[in-house]
Amino acid sequence: MGKPTGFMDYERKVSKDVSPKQRIKNFNEFHEHLPMEEQRLQGARCMDCGVPFCQSGMTLCGMTSGCPLHNLVPEWNDLVYTGNWEQAYLRLHKTNNFPEFTSRVCPALCEAACTCGLNDEPVSTKENEYAIIENAYEMGYAAPKPPKVRTGKTVAVVGSGPSGLAVADQLNKRGHMVTVYERSDRIGGLLMYGIPNMKLEKHIIDRKIKVMEAEGVTFVTGTDIGKDMKAEKLMKDYDRVVLCCGSSQPRDINAPGRDAKGIYFAVDFLTRNTKSLLDSDFQDKLYVDTKGKDVVIIGGGDTGNDCVGTAIRHGAKSVTQIEMMPKAPDRRADSNPWPQWPKVCKTDYGQEEAIAVYGHDPRIYESTVKEFIKDKSGNLKAVKIVSLTWEKDAKTGRMNMKEAAGSERVLDAQIVLIAAGFLGSQKYITDAFKVELDGRTNVQTESGRFATSVDRVFTAGDMHTGQSLVVKAIRQGRECAGEVDESLMGYTNMYVQ
Repeated sequence: MGKPTGFMDYERKVSKDVSPKQRIKNFNEFHEHLPMEEQRLQGARCMDCGVPFCQSGMTLCGMTSGCPLHNLVPEWNDLVYTGNWEQAYLRLHKTNNFPEFTSRVCPALCEAACTCGLNDEPVSTKENEYAIIENAYEMGYAAPKPPKVRTGKTVAVVGSGPSGLAVADQLNKRGHMVTVYERSDRIGGLLMYGIPNMKLEKHIIDRKIKVMEAEGVTFVTGTDIGKDMKAEKLMKDYDRVVLCCGSSQPRDINAPGRDAKGIYFAVDFLTRNTKSLLDSDFQDKLYVDTKGKDVVIIGGGDTGNDCVGTAIRHGAKSVTQIEMMPKAPDRRADSNPWPQWPKVCKTDYGQEEAIAVYGHDPRIYESTVKEFIKDKSGNLKAVKIVSLTWEKDAKTGRMNMKEAAGSERVLDAQIVLIAAGFLGSQKYITDAFKVELDGRTNVQTESGRFATSVDRVFTAGDMHTGQSLVVKAIRQGRECAGEVDESLMGYTNMYVQ
């Protein structure tokens, strides 16, 4: 522990954000990070707890508390304080393959479980992680380190999202020859096209991919396994196949008028936006332009918020976000004590920008879309929404939603973005490999395992568990890699503890 009184001597400080009205002028990351000396003092705030909940990754009341990767948080916080940046990187990289991603997009489960946060502000662990990895690249600590010995075994990974990249990184370090297949034109999956540039600039992904290529991983883009290449060929050409194709089947809204022109799934909207930005800085006009239009977003999660921020950057006339659930409390309820994940209202960057631009929070709680209204040409012109009430079922005790009588109202809308989550894996890829599915159309395995019903085929990430966090996908990839390695070699020292 670098300074026993650090948590009392120093206040929590994090990066400053560029003001909302300024940052919406571009799609760049907008955090102004602390200088190194100031960041060192933030490391001093870590209490080196006897029981570090920050790295526990436990499930409490159905939610994760602490880091699912079991990052050695107290260790590298102390190393940041003492200025031992190289060792801090080595300790961080021991449990996390991609801190350059998680330090930008993770919701910081570690900070929510920080003991210092019980009575004060939590340690700025996510900011410390960012400082460690960016310094590592600058100083050369994160340079390529190819394995010295190769096993002669070959593995194909289908999908290059966070779980697929984690599988590939781990197995390559073990000495296996790994090829990653991606159906899109760029590597990264969810990281590349599902997360907007202002949260994760894409040169950060490219930087890591170049390191992995230099270490021996082969990447093949523009190849859709199950369509462009048969599953049988992969099974023949490789010793093992790992499916990491994500939970990419979007949930639809089946209301009257759904066929109106101007309704898009959020993932398609975000993908087209980022691709157009990267290909031509929007000059190709292949994105969904929201300029001067009323935009309604169905869904109150992170993806919905990303749609808010993206629509505003293109100059939307108005943005409204429809959310079925009631507004969460502003402070922890007594029934939601630390170290549980705090179920409190979060105003994210997109909502902050909407407040700055339009003068009000874009969210309408406890409501849903009842009808999409078209003009004579079939174009969307409005949506009819209705308020919801919650009633307890006398027999089951469950809370059910019901429409509130007389609560219907109409909102102008020329564009609707559906951000209602995902239903599971896509049928064509699971059919191609003939793997068994569970009731949610995720690829089925034994509990806690990654081998599918098909010999030599494994799975990891959202395709295995359903839609979740990037940090959990990385953990899944690491665990899956251990099981694949053991099946290839008869033993492994790669299992995550």
